[in-house]
Amino acid sequence: MTTRSLAVVCGAVLSSFLLASASVSAADNSPWVTTWATALQPIPQISNPPALYRAPDVAGRTLRQIVYPTLSGDVARIHISNAYGKAPLVIEELRIARSGAGAAVQVGTEARVTFSGKLAVSVPPGGEIDSDPVRVAISAGMPYAVSSFMGREQKLIAWHRVSSQVNYLSMPGNHAGDASADAYRQRITQFAWVTGVQVEAPSSSTIAAIGDSITDGMRSSLNENRRWPDALARRVAQSGDKSVAVVNLGISGNRLLTDSPCYGDALASRFGRDVLAQPGVKAAILLIGINDINFAAMPAHGGLDCDAPHTQVTADGLVAGYKRVIAAAHARGVRVFGATLTPAALPPQREAIRAEVNQWIRTSRAFDGVVDFDAALRDPADPTRLRRSFDSGDQIHPSDAGYSAMADAIPLLGAAKK
Repeated sequence: MTTRSLAVVCGAVLSSFLLASASVSAADNSPWVTTWATALQPIPQISNPPALYRAPDVAGRTLRQIVYPTLSGDVARIHISNAYGKAPLVIEELRIARSGAGAAVQVGTEARVTFSGKLAVSVPPGGEIDSDPVRVAISAGMPYAVSSFMGREQKLIAWHRVSSQVNYLSMPGNHAGDASADAYRQRITQFAWVTGVQVEAPSSSTIAAIGDSITDGMRSSLNENRRWPDALARRVAQSGDKSVAVVNLGISGNRLLTDSPCYGDALASRFGRDVLAQPGVKAAILLIGINDINFAAMPAHGGLDCDAPHTQVTADGLVAGYKRVIAAAHARGVRVFGATLTPAALPPQREAIRAEVNQWIRTSRAFDGVVDFDAALRDPADPTRLRRSFDSGDQIHPSDAGYSAMADAIPLLGAAKK
């Protein structure tokens, strides 16, 4: 694909015109569009987990989560997931309000959320549910607090572990309606249960960013929304397009082909649930594969081995996985844009796989377009490594500046016309 044609295709991703031109599916009749989302992963259920995998006590407490919608609307609904649950998920009361400082909310902005007209809901194991529509002013780019008072026996067994956002857990009791932060004494950096916020916006569309820790925003600044999908959402808004949302469905440690006890289902398996089931999604940007390449070489650990199974992969195996994702997306009328794997200072054998995969992404025309994150981040003096100013310090994850450069590598429609 030439540079010119790449610019045209990738620029068009950000226009509602091209997004709306994707093949029509049954879901296109829905007025709902996803404005914020996250993907869940199971918490390893072992007797003595490492500190990173110890779930907080949520029973009979209120969890207040801070989310940043990327599309405005006057009517919203909340999507609740009990994926990986072994028992019903019980929420006694749920509210949404404009977030204030820390765990506080702005007085007069809160709205109760109901389910079939009732305040409480019980979601069966493995089930999901949308709330009733609630009239609340959602403004793109502004923070909202979603407060859920949990059942007396509720346990947290699934989460989105790397939220890059401080959320708040209360003392025992129902504090969903509290405007002040006084009851919220515990801070956590995970999301749980609330996996989507949707708005009524029938002429709008969503771009889903999906991948591993580099999409998840690992090592980006806490509470500052400096992941590359955040930067992309800001660029879209600044371009004047108010009809396109960008949601982040990355999971740190995720692989394309292999499930993990810590890092969630393989992306090729979770793509349907996490992307295609999101209302309003018309395009996806896919960045995945570096963990498939790396984890085979990681040493095995006793007890909890998050990198297991240590499966050896080839470029051909990764390509086959990409083709599965593309086929699933096209069957639902969703366009998929393949992102090249970014530099990770790999030893020669693993670097050769990365280079072969990137060559296929760039030249195969299997994707609807290509986003060349590798070219945007690599050091011109050593293309196997991140440019120093784009390196967070571990030679794998970008800095805030690097994540911004990734968003800048996706041309806007105006740039594509030049």
